[in-house]
Parts: sequence; structure tokens; C-alpha cells
Amino acid sequence: MNRFQGKTVIVTGAGSGIGRATAVRLADEGARVVATDIVAERLDEVKASLPESDVRTVAGDVAESRTIDAVIAACDGELHGAANVAGIMDGFLPLGEVDDDTWDRVLRVNVTAPMRLTRAALPLLVAGGGGSIVNVASEAGLRGSAAGAAYTASKHAVIGLTKNTAFMYGPQGVRANAVAPGAVATNIEATVRSDFAAGRVFPLMQAIGSPVAEAERLAAAIAWLLSDDSLNVNGAILPSDGGWSVA
Repeated sequence: MNRFQGKTVIVTGAGSGIGRATAVRLADEGARVVATDIVAERLDEVKASLPESDVRTVAGDVAESRTIDAVIAACDGELHGAANVAGIMDGFLPLGEVDDDTWDRVLRVNVTAPMRLTRAALPLLVAGGGGSIVNVASEAGLRGSAAGAAYTASKHAVIGLTKNTAFMYGPQGVRANAVAPGAVATNIEATVRSDFAAGRVFPLMQAIGSPVAEAERLAAAIAWLLSDDSLNVNGAILPSDGGWSVA
């Protein structure tokens, strides 16, 4: 398929996991991909794996203005979509154990970064007649039993940000939706730093039996929400979790 032929799409966290799978999927469908990640070597690998595609890479922290400015500049004045994929975990630390550094870092990467990138992307999207923003939320954004306090709060915030953006900018042709993954096989650090949390969360996860998905399955959902196939979808939170959300 060539659903993205002639379209420019930003992908954050594009060096690995869901972000990489999304960048590859979009490039394979004809998109000009502006790929950003904090690790330059990962971006180089992605670009090298897609020699026939137009992939523009920007290495840096997407929560920083200079990185965002470089990403927008790489779009050359034209933008049709953005996938905010970059994110980090929180060691499953409950509120009584979470330290300030973990809280601040998780909220910065998971909430502030997509807010700033989307804010910078909106003028281009509106000027071009509209487009699609897809944020990666989580099962932790739908419940309180899937992660630690910081990650849970951050993904609830992502859902709120998505819905508010959809409401505010829908009349201008800009759609905003989110996917809510369950367990996904990526290299995101998911260490457990709390015995108390492990005793609360893991028995429930084992009882639910949520499967671990390949990143490509999430990329397929993200690509659909970015494409014109989902033109009638705005403000939706799409669980892509193997059925976890119905348990």
C-alpha cells in the first residue's frame, strides 16, 4: 500500500521498539519520515535499513526546544502527521516510594515531550489543511494497576492531552488519537524497583494473561490512525493489548 505517498510524518522514539517499527511501516507505505531519537546510532541503523525511502533523522532529546526546532525544520514546511512514541518506564515505584528524579524524568519524557512536539507541529498541520496526531498511551492510562505512580500519571495525562487536542483542533482538520498498548516486546527499561509493587501488580497481570505483542502490531494500529482510513476517528483511545482492557 502507498497510503502515505507524498506525505511527511514525524516519529519520535524512532530508533527502537514501537517507534522504529512505526517509522519502517510508514516509510514502506511511501511516507517521508522525520525520525527522531535520543540515540543517534539507532537512527543511523534505521536509515540504513531503508535505502530506498526518504528518512530524515534528528538525534536529540525531543523534550528540548533545539531538538524540536530541528525536527520541524526537517519537515521543509510540510507536515501531515506525527506519532509521539518515545517513552520511559518508572521501575513500578508506588507513590510512597517514588523519588523526585524519577517522577520528573518520566513526566518530562512521557508528557512534556509530546506536548511540546505537538505544539510545534500544529501550525504546519493547520496550514496544510489538517493532519493526524497519534500519541502512545498505555494500559496504565486506563487503569491504576499496570505500572508505578509516575508512569500511570503520565499516561493518564497523555490521554487527556489527546482528547483536548482532538476537541480543540478537530474543526481545523487536525485529528488526535492514541493507542494504549499492553505488554510489548521492546527494549524499554522495565525493571522492578519495588517489592511492594511487584506483589500487587504482577499477580494481577498473571491472572489476566495478557500476551506480549511484537512492536509491528502496534505500528499497524498507529499507521491506521495516521492514515486517511481513519478520517472519521478523532479523540479515540484505541487499546491494542490482546484483550487486557476487557478483563
